[in-house]
Amino acid sequence: MEYQTIAVDKDAPICVVTINRPEKLNALNQQTITELNDVMETLAEDDSVRAIVLTGAGPKAFVAGADISEIAHLNGEAGKQFAEKGQQVFRFIEKMKKPVIAAINGFALGGGCELAMSCHLRIAATHAKLGQPEINLGIIPGYGGTQRLPRLIGLSNALYLLCTGEMISAEKAMELGLVSEVVEGEQLLERAKNLAHQLAEKAPLALHYILDAVYRGINVDLDTALDIEAECFGAVCDTEDMKEGTEAFLNKRKPVFKGR
Repeated sequence: MEYQTIAVDKDAPICVVTINRPEKLNALNQQTITELNDVMETLAEDDSVRAIVLTGAGPKAFVAGADISEIAHLNGEAGKQFAEKGQQVFRFIEKMKKPVIAAINGFALGGGCELAMSCHLRIAATHAKLGQPEINLGIIPGYGGTQRLPRLIGLSNALYLLCTGEMISAEKAMELGLVSEVVEGEQLLERAKNLAHQLAEKAPLALHYILDAVYRGINVDLDTALDIEAECFGAVCDTEDMKEGTEAFLNKRKPVFKGR
């Protein structure tokens, strides 16, 4: 599939996916959502790719939001379908078996902030601004913002940002736990790619089971979550990578993981 709004730079074992609408500050229209879904489904099945970096084209925006020209004419039923389509794509990213790193190179607002939150790790440039300003348009977040933001930064902080529509700096986002690292803009992509390479060297099945245990366990009671962890621990103990990793440790050598 040829993409009009997405650029893909595969350099196994990592791949950089760029939302490529800089003239629109990389706003998410329905074509972009569809193409992003196709890219992520393809990369999910590509065993040569072990980590993904997601970023935006140009110096100003990661994703400045959803395309308001598409939202303005929605009625209730169409609005529900609009939200569900984006939610499905973002949930797919969140449930991927390999880590996805958001390299937030500018504005990450509305749908852009929601997209970043669906990624497993987030690094921001010093000039980045994040927020959920939908309230200022008379709407609410529809791609998971009301659900992921409280889970990431706590109920009180999330409600403040959701209800005021306030944008926050990258440093404030790190303070709240919305991003894990802030770097100078010119260093952002290289830092994200280095992190992707670092993760690509880890045992891919162990990474999958870590993500699986965390995301399945975070919304259930502790006893159930511990059962999930034990299930995932047992599953990873049946892998060749587990045997390779433990043997390499005991023999004081670097492991070579194959994802089996």
